[in-house]
Amino acid sequence: MYGHSSGASSSGSKSSGRQKRLYEDEYLERDDDEEEGAGDDMAYQPAPGSPATEESNKASSNQDEEDEDDPLDAFMADINQQAKKDKEASERHETEKEKPEKDDKKKLGRTDIDEEDMQESYFRFLDEQKAAAGDDDEIFEYDEDGNVIWTWKKVIDPLPSVDHATIDYAPFERRFYAEHSDISALNHFQTEQLRETLNIKTSGLNVPKPVTSFAHFGFDEQLMNAIRKSEYTQPTSIQAQAIPALLSGRDVIGIAKTGSGKTAAYLWPALVHIMHQPELQPGDGPIALIVVPTRELAIQVYHEAKKFGKVYNINVVCAYGGGSKWEQQNALTEGAEIVVATPGRIIDMVKMGATNFTRVTYLVFDEADRMFDMGFERQVRSIADHVRPDRQCLMFSATFKKRVERLAREQLNDAIRIVQGEIGEANEDIKQTVEVFATPPDKWAWLMERLVKFSTVGKVLIFVTRKQNSEELATNLKTRDMPVCLLHGDMQQLERNETISAFRKDIPILVATDVAARGLDIPEIRTVINYDVARDIDTHVHRIGRTGRAG
Repeated sequence: MYGHSSGASSSGSKSSGRQKRLYEDEYLERDDDEEEGAGDDMAYQPAPGSPATEESNKASSNQDEEDEDDPLDAFMADINQQAKKDKEASERHETEKEKPEKDDKKKLGRTDIDEEDMQESYFRFLDEQKAAAGDDDEIFEYDEDGNVIWTWKKVIDPLPSVDHATIDYAPFERRFYAEHSDISALNHFQTEQLRETLNIKTSGLNVPKPVTSFAHFGFDEQLMNAIRKSEYTQPTSIQAQAIPALLSGRDVIGIAKTGSGKTAAYLWPALVHIMHQPELQPGDGPIALIVVPTRELAIQVYHEAKKFGKVYNINVVCAYGGGSKWEQQNALTEGAEIVVATPGRIIDMVKMGATNFTRVTYLVFDEADRMFDMGFERQVRSIADHVRPDRQCLMFSATFKKRVERLAREQLNDAIRIVQGEIGEANEDIKQTVEVFATPPDKWAWLMERLVKFSTVGKVLIFVTRKQNSEELATNLKTRDMPVCLLHGDMQQLERNETISAFRKDIPILVATDVAARGLDIPEIRTVINYDVARDIDTHVHRIGRTGRAG
């Protein structure tokens, strides 16, 4: 399946050696526990109460009874017997700790995490924990990629509840929209006809009319110049309806297909909102808080926010797991009008005192359903509860499941619901082609026949369901001298950033699991190949939405 797209692309990914070192620290405790004693040259010392110690004591007591024979022979026999047992125990110890490091290919099974896939190691960990805790304790969840959410590494407790009645919040301005005369002239029938043309449906009280041009938004010349430089020609459907609602100060639920311009739809009104608020004072938290589910999407939104925010000298900070906590903490302490963050990391930063939500008056949850799928429901709810109740709140996503809809009803006030197309509908700009093969070799042959042609048209993204299969496919392509890079959920954040950066610049083919199904915005992608069929329709929609973006 393939498609064509045009639009602004975001900056390359940011990475640093410090990020990698700090990210690896999260695993050190587990690695140290497993490697402790490995390669130890000290003699084996039996623990008190161990069978070896008991037998040694027994041998010592029996020695007195055998003194009548030959005390020296009896003593030496005991020493030899104990030395033999010590040697056997030491060999078992070395086998468990060191043998996996010797690359013994003939051995069946693996006993060390260095040789084990992280996921396989975690499954083994779960089996041990569930055996001890009982089957009723569900201590893990899966994301849409089928990867385990690593709850054993760090359990993120939600933020504590806040009594907003005890806090004296300063009033803030939230309405900045003046309807253009061209739009005011539209009657009810013409307005509904325009919405039908834009393929959008709305619900709620007093929904503002959609617009047809950037001039109808009333943006100042500075922001309009930045929009023109980004090669936007006219508002997308979701922007045409959502931006007037947001500039009017309304809460919004936006449901739109992937690549429809949702990010700009909430970023541009955020800039207008911020410019009408008092300047930040030392110790103040952000004015606009944007919460996203994944690191890749956080970096994506951060670059977009930074690109448009520099028009007004607005500071933007990105806080996500895997990045340097020290650097993120310092950046938040210095102050930023916009913070883009994943749920776990922003909760950590608030608990550390690096930032606070007292100034947040513009709250965005992007891909809220994905956050719930990843097990962040309690964290997301605690973030929403921690922000002042009268803030302006937005929820954007390509799909909208019942749990998220329930959260929207609880957290949004007098919200406008905007749906572009049908919920979960695939992007109409993408041409989809289905090929059915009898055997895997037929599928491989089909790929080899067409991959060069696809890569000459534009960048190619190949989706594989399992991490192991993605590695195998990437290796096979490299043996055919195909320029390819690999992306999956077990890679460290620095490696992910480097992979995405290489794919943006030089390498035309990316093999990926569904970790790349959301938040990857590279306009040069012209072909998406579902080498393995997606697990469900939502994942399929997000996969193919990596192309045909923004028209």
